Amino acid sequence: MPTESAQLHLHDPDYGELLLDAVVAGADDGDPVLLLHGWPQTSLSWSHVIPALASSGLRVAAVDQRGYSAGARPADVAAYSTDRLVRDAAEVISALGWESAHVVGHDWGAAVGWALAALQPAWVRTLTALSVPHPAALAAALADDPAQREKSAYMTFFRSDPALAAQVLVRNHGDALRQVYGDAVHHHEVEAYVDFFSHGDALEASLRWYAASDPAAGAALPPVAVPVTYVWGSEDIAIGEVAARSCGQWCRADYDYRELTGHGHWLPDQDPDAVVDAILSRVR
Repeated sequence: MPTESAQLHLHDPDYGELLLDAVVAGADDGDPVLLLHGWPQTSLSWSHVIPALASSGLRVAAVDQRGYSAGARPADVAAYSTDRLVRDAAEVISALGWESAHVVGHDWGAAVGWALAALQPAWVRTLTALSVPHPAALAAALADDPAQREKSAYMTFFRSDPALAAQVLVRNHGDALRQVYGDAVHHHEVEAYVDFFSHGDALEASLRWYAASDPAAGAALPPVAVPVTYVWGSEDIAIGEVAARSCGQWCRADYDYRELTGHGHWLPDQDPDAVVDAILSRVR
């Protein structure tokens, strides 16, 4: 199923017009599905998932979020606060002509999906979250689980100095950035990401998400009342089992927990069939 490129016009009351790049596919009258990528990826991360969703009759859109799209990179760290990222997701749904959508997020995209579902549930028909659990579940694990604190230690560096972190990651032709993906992401896509993040301010802008994040707000995020599927890989480098297995405590509607044994963090790349199955089961 071929994809089409699109550009979505959003407005930030403090930072003006934002232009987000997106790809869309599937039947015009299909149930709408919004795909939100994580770090350090783009809408390319959904390239192994979109064809199956579109062929099933869904209308699918994958967007390059704020900081990733060249037309949406404010220099101010405050421009990347969670409330703005959530507002972006809602505006994207509206810009696509949808009243609401089935939201699917991976990594940071999952965090945005959780916040959107918790704070503005009218936009969210269902949520499928990959890798990252409800932010309150992660916050609780960070407080009580030494293994989670070790897995999340990298965030301290990213939060403290996004510019320096970006410089470190792209040194020596991006060797450190390549290591982030491990061997779960296809080689040609890793090289595409390294090339993308090695030019301009794309990488620093993406790291501003970390600098702008508020752990206290994540811990205080309300439970979600929309149907949820949460998928976690048992070998995830960023999220431990304490956070993953407690996620359902913050879900008030139908909840489906799927643990992929032997899988890591990059689920849309490593096992797109399992991701598609999770999405279709939830959407239908």
